[in-house]
Amino acid sequence: MITLTYTTLSEICKGEIIRRGKKDSFQGISIDTRTAEKDMLFLPLKGQRFDGHHFIREAYEKGISGVLIDKDQKLNTDGLDGIYIIEVEDTLKALMDISSYYRRLFDLPCIGVTGSTGKTTTKDMISAVLGNRFKILKNIGNYNNQIGLPLTIFNLEPQHQMAVLEMGMSSLGEIDSLANIANPNIGVITNIGMSHIEHLGSRENIMRAKMEITNYMNSQDYLLLNGDDQFLSQMRNVPTKFIKIFFGLSKDNDIFPEEIQANKNGGYSIVIHWKGKAISFNILQPGIHNVYNALASIWIAFHYNISPEEIQTSLDEFKPSSMRLEIHQFNNIKVINDAYNASPDSMRAALAVLNLQKGNKLAILGNILEMGTFSEEGHRMVGADLALTDINNLVTVGEMAKWIGEEATKHKVDLDWHSFNNNEELIKDLPKILQNIDAILVKGSRGMRMEEIVYYLQERS
Repeated sequence: MITLTYTTLSEICKGEIIRRGKKDSFQGISIDTRTAEKDMLFLPLKGQRFDGHHFIREAYEKGISGVLIDKDQKLNTDGLDGIYIIEVEDTLKALMDISSYYRRLFDLPCIGVTGSTGKTTTKDMISAVLGNRFKILKNIGNYNNQIGLPLTIFNLEPQHQMAVLEMGMSSLGEIDSLANIANPNIGVITNIGMSHIEHLGSRENIMRAKMEITNYMNSQDYLLLNGDDQFLSQMRNVPTKFIKIFFGLSKDNDIFPEEIQANKNGGYSIVIHWKGKAISFNILQPGIHNVYNALASIWIAFHYNISPEEIQTSLDEFKPSSMRLEIHQFNNIKVINDAYNASPDSMRAALAVLNLQKGNKLAILGNILEMGTFSEEGHRMVGADLALTDINNLVTVGEMAKWIGEEATKHKVDLDWHSFNNNEELIKDLPKILQNIDAILVKGSRGMRMEEIVYYLQERS
């Protein structure tokens, strides 16, 4: 991080310096004492179950040069000698204000990625196809919210040439604040699904929230939309201040595959016509949804004059983030680890990948959380889809996941379904269930910790 002065900091945050320190500047910002280092600014945040203000003295012992505090904190500053102490209205807002200021110190293109599912893989794939030509900053892990995105921004250095930033949300207004920080000149919306519908109430509201990524765009900026999506396709005839680009499988999109063929490994070969030329690409990642991710990535790569050969090299080298359709071979069983998170849409996509596998297939599916009043409908949608596949074995974990089994067995009477309350119960019975199984999918919401099942399968191999 570039060095900033505490005087500048107080102006950015509209804060009041209540004590001056020995060092007038800082390099790096920490919100966690485990990452606090000498000469950093410590910025304590408050949550429902924690208050970072309680750890200021611990950060002080690490050698920080200053601290921001909420005005309503009755902080005893005795013993905090030699550091700047600045009061602000709200430390979270201050974090976002500082990151917005810091972002604008760098004149570089920024690509913002949002959507109900596929955000992380799309962000990673875009970063991959650009990364062999440009020095890219991207979010690490799930640093895609009002805390994680600012912390990512602080990693910008003069050598960076582009930023590719994932933007997540759980309510209206959150992506607006992230777009204000990141200031993207290209936005990507992967799809409009049912993730976070508990908080937003409808898919129409989810779309409104995702469209906030365009709030700070101008007439030279681009928004890439999944043109096959039921909701995003409605944007075709809507006048906008930015340029719309539609990607998808149907031929009314701006970029689409003229030819598409599934490969033996579950990936796809596609042919795209671009500027009068037919160009072939191989996508190694399984699942048709990864074709959509690749189409958006390829358009952006073409936009920045990257050659088809360079793009293909990057696609060949691309590896998705952990627990996102990771394929392992444990003994003679192929295990698809898609345990990072789940929504009805992503679970149905993962089932389609399992269905492409050879032999006797087993889906191990946990609760889909944060669905609110749509919970039963969402789980039953998954069950109805599963009933149309060649998957003949199902394990559900959790009370809500039972709706998947109930709906699936309604339409597929020969489905072998077992239900468990938690992972521990399942693991006890898993050796019996695994007899004669050739391929397994493991998927559920983050709170279900479905990776515990994958770890068990790995240990017994």
